[in-house]
Amino acid sequence: MEVLTVMTGEAKGMEQMTLGQMSLFQEQVNMSSPLASRLRPETLDDYVGQEHLVGKGKVLRQMIEKDMISSMIFWGPPGVGKTTLARIIAHMTHASFIDFSAVTSGIKEIKEVMKRAEDSRMMGMKTIVFVDEIHRFNKTQQDALLPAVEDGTIILIGATTENPYFEVNGALLSRCKVFVLQGLKTEDLVELLDRALTDARGFGGQNIRMEGEALTMIANFANGDARMALSTLEMAVLNGDLVQENGQEVTVVTPETLEQCTSKKSLLYDKKGEEHYNLISALHKSMRNSDPDAAVYWLARMLEAGEDPLYVARRVVRFASEDIGLADPRALEIAVAAYQACHFIGMPECSVNLTQAVTYMAMVPKSNAMEVAYYAARQDALAQLAEPVPLVIRNAPTKLMKDLNYGKGYQYAHDTKEKITAMQCLPDSLADREYYQPTDQGLEARFKERLAQIKEWKRKHRETP
Repeated sequence: MEVLTVMTGEAKGMEQMTLGQMSLFQEQVNMSSPLASRLRPETLDDYVGQEHLVGKGKVLRQMIEKDMISSMIFWGPPGVGKTTLARIIAHMTHASFIDFSAVTSGIKEIKEVMKRAEDSRMMGMKTIVFVDEIHRFNKTQQDALLPAVEDGTIILIGATTENPYFEVNGALLSRCKVFVLQGLKTEDLVELLDRALTDARGFGGQNIRMEGEALTMIANFANGDARMALSTLEMAVLNGDLVQENGQEVTVVTPETLEQCTSKKSLLYDKKGEEHYNLISALHKSMRNSDPDAAVYWLARMLEAGEDPLYVARRVVRFASEDIGLADPRALEIAVAAYQACHFIGMPECSVNLTQAVTYMAMVPKSNAMEVAYYAARQDALAQLAEPVPLVIRNAPTKLMKDLNYGKGYQYAHDTKEKITAMQCLPDSLADREYYQPTDQGLEARFKERLAQIKEWKRKHRETP
């Protein structure tokens, strides 16, 4: 197996080191590198989590063990083992393995890798190219990979925290199998932390004392992120109290130290990424399901992670018409007022304004009749864009237009006793269409009753052909 790393600048000079020098250097680096890096597993047996992918008998595990890797993309949140899994493949495969960074590499580096892979193929050797953070590649860079993936010159393994169906172009994605990695369970993280305390690559050579629930506390804090869990443990140990017991040095990690290390959680959130859409979806659907507690929770998750309150307010305005409409016409007023309040005072004060708005939206009766009406009308509008406006309701500002019967027979509703006429306003081909279907929810029940009265009156007064 050949493992290569694409480097730029002065880093390329390191390629001239002898193997002995490299081994010594690597050992030194490992001893000073972060705990998460030192403990990175090299076999599937040491890999923690993702049992649905690499458990005994699972497809991905069999592909790795049989060295039958095809192009694939690992998609999941940070710290769940995407890069680690790729490196395990590097250790277990007989192919040439090239580690490629989407952050530092451009078209020039891509072409160099493709040339190297083509040379390897001519000698009968497969090449696996691992692209970390593949979502950072633009379309041109992704297109540069496509021919080599398509003709089998390389086997592509990409890792991304973003939804690949949004961030990877369709042609490249269609040639890759997407594997979804999940956040690690608390028990998985506890196992990993316990290993860090006993493994020689971690703190196995030190005497460390922690309370029984400390590892669980760290695991819960990490929220499925192995890197965060190990980094927190490392911080706690490095800041622990050194005491002498029976002639030995012991590192004591007190509850106070642990609390300091976990006092501020880095919320999983990217205002332009997948989690952004997940959270706004959670807020919207919680309000729709009349769950004010869930709605306020998801609101807090977004705001505390740094989301623009005006964005949230705009979504609430949309919700007021999409999911409430005439069931409670005041909902739109309150949503717009909340937007204005956010504009006037900003964060953190406007958080309470948004809380009031989302709570109101969750509590009032719901109706999606406005959305249903529009999309039904839109379908007809798109299908019959050339349908002429009935002459009777056309504007006639000129004599020529009047001579062409524009506005002829128009009935001014306010001139009638009932303030309504039987005049047809839809095109003939759509005369029987009914887009607005009111519900029985809230105030819309009154609109439903009124609409029924209007239709019955028009039916009785409409001239027969």
